[in-house]
Amino acid sequence: MSEKNMSTKFNPASIEEGRYQWWIDEGFFKPSGDKKAKPYSIVIPPPNVTGKLHLGHAWDTTLQDMIIRQKRMQGYDVLWLPGMDHAGIATQAKVEARLREQGISRYDLGREKFIQQVWDWKDEYADIIHKQWAKMGISVDYDRERFTLDEGLNKAVRKVFVDLYNKGLIYRATYIINWDPQARTALSDMEVIHKDDKGAFYHVKYPFTDGTTFNGKDYIEVATTRPETMFGDEAVAVNPNDERYKELVGKHVMVPLVNREIEIIADDYVTPEFGTGMVKITPAHDPNDFLVGKRHNLPELNTMNEDASLNENAGKYCGMDRFEARKAIVKDLEDGGYMLKIDPIVHSVGHSERTGVQVESRLSTQWFVKMKPLAEKALANQKTADRVNFVPERFEHTFNQWMENVHDWVISRQLWWGHRIPAWYNKQTGEMYVGMEAPKDAENWEQDKDVLDTWFSSALWPFSTMGWPDTDSADFKRYFPTNTLVSGYDIIFFWVARMIFQSLEFTGKAPFRNVLLHGLIRDEQGRKMSKSLGNGIDPMDVIEKYGTDALRWFLVTGSTPGQDIRFSYKKMDAAWNFINKIWNASRYVIMNLGDMQNAPKLPAKDKWDLADRWILSRLNATIKQVTDQFESFDFGEACRCLYNFIWNDFCDWYIEMTKEKLNNGTEAEKADTKNILGYVLDQTLKLMHPIMPFVTEALWQDMPHEGKSIMIADYPVVHDEFADEKSEEQMKSLIELITAVRNIRNEANAPMSKPVDLLIKTDDQAAADMLLANADYIKRFCHPADLQIATDTQAPKLAMSGIVTGAEVYIPMAELVDLKEEQARMEKEIAKLEKEVQRSEKKLGNEKFVNNAPEAVVAEERAKAVEWKQKLEAAQARLASLQNA
Repeated sequence: MSEKNMSTKFNPASIEEGRYQWWIDEGFFKPSGDKKAKPYSIVIPPPNVTGKLHLGHAWDTTLQDMIIRQKRMQGYDVLWLPGMDHAGIATQAKVEARLREQGISRYDLGREKFIQQVWDWKDEYADIIHKQWAKMGISVDYDRERFTLDEGLNKAVRKVFVDLYNKGLIYRATYIINWDPQARTALSDMEVIHKDDKGAFYHVKYPFTDGTTFNGKDYIEVATTRPETMFGDEAVAVNPNDERYKELVGKHVMVPLVNREIEIIADDYVTPEFGTGMVKITPAHDPNDFLVGKRHNLPELNTMNEDASLNENAGKYCGMDRFEARKAIVKDLEDGGYMLKIDPIVHSVGHSERTGVQVESRLSTQWFVKMKPLAEKALANQKTADRVNFVPERFEHTFNQWMENVHDWVISRQLWWGHRIPAWYNKQTGEMYVGMEAPKDAENWEQDKDVLDTWFSSALWPFSTMGWPDTDSADFKRYFPTNTLVSGYDIIFFWVARMIFQSLEFTGKAPFRNVLLHGLIRDEQGRKMSKSLGNGIDPMDVIEKYGTDALRWFLVTGSTPGQDIRFSYKKMDAAWNFINKIWNASRYVIMNLGDMQNAPKLPAKDKWDLADRWILSRLNATIKQVTDQFESFDFGEACRCLYNFIWNDFCDWYIEMTKEKLNNGTEAEKADTKNILGYVLDQTLKLMHPIMPFVTEALWQDMPHEGKSIMIADYPVVHDEFADEKSEEQMKSLIELITAVRNIRNEANAPMSKPVDLLIKTDDQAAADMLLANADYIKRFCHPADLQIATDTQAPKLAMSGIVTGAEVYIPMAELVDLKEEQARMEKEIAKLEKEVQRSEKKLGNEKFVNNAPEAVVAEERAKAVEWKQKLEAAQARLASLQNA
């Protein structure tokens, strides 16, 4: 591409074509291998192979890619390790849904053939994800890509399981767990989503079995929301301090419909004020009832099958689906005279995160991790130098709260897709063996059929992907611990916390130094994107229309750490327009660089005029701000800083100012201007590259440059000698003056093509000298017929005027000026200035602001206050002169 064939309009498809593959072919995504360079590593949060990536993934990978690209350019030995997660229950649910459409179940296929179906699914969606990664431009090292079911990762999983078991931190026990009846597997608490469902309180008679009466009745009243579990009732409980029921403790009542006798017991679990103050205890179907049952040695009678149909303990309802059984039971209770009343309610009910079905509390033998010792270690680490830095900081509190209140983690899943539990049972003796490999006489042993929770293997991701448990692995020694993890705040419990405690337990180190937590992407109305609402947006569709760079720019500019963002096509239009602005500005520069062979080089400092000194000082300030903001992960602010510099300073002012010298300057001045223009563009493209990789590479390649690719070029650094506060102040005054003249012309309907006389009055000789030295710029931008800049001139009466910092601007337009209108205009200007003075005085009168704000901020506000007062005084003087005219 050259300026001769550069389109006048940004065309993302043409500049993206083939570029990603070129980066890969050139090996730019691999670590540099420079042992003298400081290592910097990130492991990608592995996307689930359940489907295509969504906008949240696009946001997540964009933030990581920005960090990686900047660090690479800064000379770090960078590793960004990619991979994907097998996502046990989620992937199995997807494949089972596909099979159901074909009228097949996993049981029809058997374990081995079903697993092959899932591998086929994995290959299909991994290929889609790879293509999406390429579209997003993410610079991961594909040679190191991992999958959570890789043999190496499986070895790490087995070692962790066996070691935790041998330490007594993994155990097998029968407890009440969350059960997904569709997937037929246990779930952890965090895999359960609570939703408000319509339900009812069913008030049921439990008759006394021995002729007892209470309040004149031969029964007690028990309320339940789940009558289908009543066949598992083992007691009715009351609070021991509830005076109403003390005489009933020890009495027996009959479970309706099955005529089974149970005892009334006393337990502190019961809240006297709730309902009737009597609670049926069903130890096999409620976690709280389970604990009550343990305290009272009650039997645990399971009345449901794995698919939530009722079993033989439910009598004639055996084989019925739980909800159908509920209807039948309610009817029979009504027909039998047991139902007292039914109160409709809306209550919070647990649903499986993956299948969406209502979760059952079910008595089951499962494997658990004893969490308290691991959590205590993680909490203690946050008080050391090896602590994990949470961004935003408030999420450390969330992390600590979870760790302080953690429950034992059920890690076994009744699935076929996942890491098999490394436990075997002797077929003859029932003896259990836990180990890295199967027992030698394997034919006499049967492996546990369950697999491990997906998060068990994902928790090892930062170090298992680096070669652990081989601690001599080159990558483990070089790149672990990793530097930064980027993740959504919604999985801080699921994943982030588990990585921290597992890493501390097995490597003795936190797995990463920083955790950058971003929010969720919502639609324009602020709703979460979901299939049910039909408001999901495919990032590939957005890229098709606007290009990758525009999508990345939108995702980053809307980004404040920890906050959600709203997708907006209007903002996408603005992103595309900004890139088009960069494109056309670059085209102008490239066109003017002509046949320049070498990379642009700044001329000697004494050759710089005010505009040159100003743009280089502004560039320098921008480099410092952007670098600092990247360091603190404040990417939204970094982008705002870049936007202001590129759109306002570089495009709207500096480029326009160069036209004067490029058109009318000497050959030497032209050459110097071209070099400064080229230098500023080169540095700007490098600053933008981590955010917009495709367009910056394309433009940089068309400039004279050093090196193969912008992505391995040196990142801009601060040059103290460029900082020039005086030039920035002078340029600010010049821009303010030019803007004031344009505004006056606009109000007077005097187009720029029409020359007008221009008088600039200032009481400051230094300001006058500065304006005289830059008269060419004033002439170019203001188009005066006659220009006067003076300190000792009289302001004309019949003129339109403007008040700027350190000067007054007059355009004599006797034929256009209406004295009353000009007075009214000045009165409006005075009112505006008075408001600014009041605002500034109020701010400076606030002790909190003066005492707590940084000194530089307070000093800046004081300078502004002086400036506003000076402008106000000048405006008042001008109004007085108009009134006396």
